[in-house]
Amino acid sequence: MTGHRTLTIIKPDALGTGNAGRILAHLEAGGFRIIAARVMQLSQVQAEAFYAVHRERPFFASLTKFMTSGACMPVWLERDDAVAELRRAIGATDPAEAAPGTVRQLYAESKERNAIHASDSDENAEREARFFFADADTL
Repeated sequence: MTGHRTLTIIKPDALGTGNAGRILAHLEAGGFRIIAARVMQLSQVQAEAFYAVHRERPFFASLTKFMTSGACMPVWLERDDAVAELRRAIGATDPAEAAPGTVRQLYAESKERNAIHASDSDENAEREARFFFADADTL
């Protein structure tokens, strides 16, 4: 269902502060439906594979270290125009620049500890969901 599904990850900082439920409720109130979810701790190999697109960026090592620092929650979501709507709902990467009422404005600690990941395209949403969920999980 291209255009109707996307992936988010509630990151270790948000799980650690007990905000996962609040974030999910915020997304559901915004019209998203949860298709699949799981709580897991990424290994270093998994984090490096998932974020491989950023391998050459200066923040790659700190990002993968952060994403392996505790449990995270990948969530496969559905709604019309899912990718764009999720990115609007979560706000700017830096919570100081995020619009009022967005997930990052409400729950992120900093630009690096920003509570949530969102896919940036339909193609990446599909690829990222397959990283975490089997076909049977996302029907």
